[in-house]
Amino acid sequence: MPSLNNHQQGFCRECFHRLDEPSPRCPKCKSPRVLLHDELFDLEIAHIDCDAFFAAVEKRDNPELKDKPVIIGGGKRGVVSTACYIARVHGVHSAMPMFKALKACPNAVVVRGDMKKYSKAGHEIRQLMRELTPAVEPLSIDEAFLDLSGTQRLLGQPPALSLAKLVKRIEDEIGITVSVGLSHNKFLAKIASDLDKPKGFSVIGKQETTTFLADKSVSLIWGVGKVMQKSLAKRGISQIKQLRAYKKSDLIRYFGTMGAHLYHLSRGEDYRPVKPGSGTKSISNETTFFDDVTSLDHLEKTLWKLCENVSYRAKTKNLAGRTITLKLKTASFKSKTRSTSLYDATFLAERIFSAVQPLLKKEVDGTAFRLIGVGISQLEAMTIEQTPQDLDENVTRQTKAELAMDKLRNKFGQNAVGKGRGFKPTEKLKSANKPEDKS
Repeated sequence: MPSLNNHQQGFCRECFHRLDEPSPRCPKCKSPRVLLHDELFDLEIAHIDCDAFFAAVEKRDNPELKDKPVIIGGGKRGVVSTACYIARVHGVHSAMPMFKALKACPNAVVVRGDMKKYSKAGHEIRQLMRELTPAVEPLSIDEAFLDLSGTQRLLGQPPALSLAKLVKRIEDEIGITVSVGLSHNKFLAKIASDLDKPKGFSVIGKQETTTFLADKSVSLIWGVGKVMQKSLAKRGISQIKQLRAYKKSDLIRYFGTMGAHLYHLSRGEDYRPVKPGSGTKSISNETTFFDDVTSLDHLEKTLWKLCENVSYRAKTKNLAGRTITLKLKTASFKSKTRSTSLYDATFLAERIFSAVQPLLKKEVDGTAFRLIGVGISQLEAMTIEQTPQDLDENVTRQTKAELAMDKLRNKFGQNAVGKGRGFKPTEKLKSANKPEDKS
């Protein structure tokens, strides 16, 4: 960040007093939580991310947990969904096997979690965001982009100050702390929000962009996961500044469309607008049987193919869902929907099927069904490169197998390879492919 100089703009994050000149403490309330930056009052794109959201909600609702290490997740054979910052000091992190987490932090309090409660808090926070600006683009239950263009004219104060007041409202009214990143585009705003967690407010201005990014790892670029890092390393590229030595045409030749992505983001260029809401609300697929079906085996085989179809479309859209929904329609045209929520969003067919299969088993009791469908919702952006790789060994193996099959399908066609459970049932289907992307 720029060093202190007489051109810096600033205010106190405690009392919101505007500073006429740089100062390490607020001249009014003496708080050291002073925010200073050359471009502080000129930037309008923000990313807000809740601090250890699930754990924070649990601590809010149970004051006895306030000073204790808290882990949200399953039993000893499960994985960590999230952990509070006290637990993180001991090395606990998301997607860590629970037995390892408890070994690292044996005094931790493990909470199963309550997605309904977390969704309610997330909705309340988003409502406060929308009171500040209608341009709110949710990324997940606990984070969103905001475009504050025009709010200064409406509210009579710069976006940065409006954000600081929003942060205080969220803490006072919802009981949750958040971290803010403020910059001139979405890519940099999201990076900034991670710089000073928890309760951070970080700024990356236009003038410092190229310098700030220069010595950072290429992994900082959205979409650059372990596989892409290895591909870049083969060309001697590990830092963002090394990417800038390549022409755009060369990067496209080496890495396809990802090459253009690398070229622009390595220079801090991101022209994506903040899109209010999300275009696609859910991705689903259903089929109607020619003859009514009562067999669990038949229904499961059909369900697996539907899960594969949903997974394929989700991957092509770079979207993953936290909520998995089963849809059934009986021979008498009575509809049933059953849903379950995951701690981590997914677009993998195996995980979608594993989540929805138990729901199906509960409904199969001799009832004849004429339709079955599956869908994912509560969507968030995710690429293949961002797929979690450090879950339990069985899930990791299944994930690698599925991604390997995807590569074969992309090369030889969607029917080139498949799992045994996907072999077609003997009964005829009236319609084998009814996709539905809800907006």
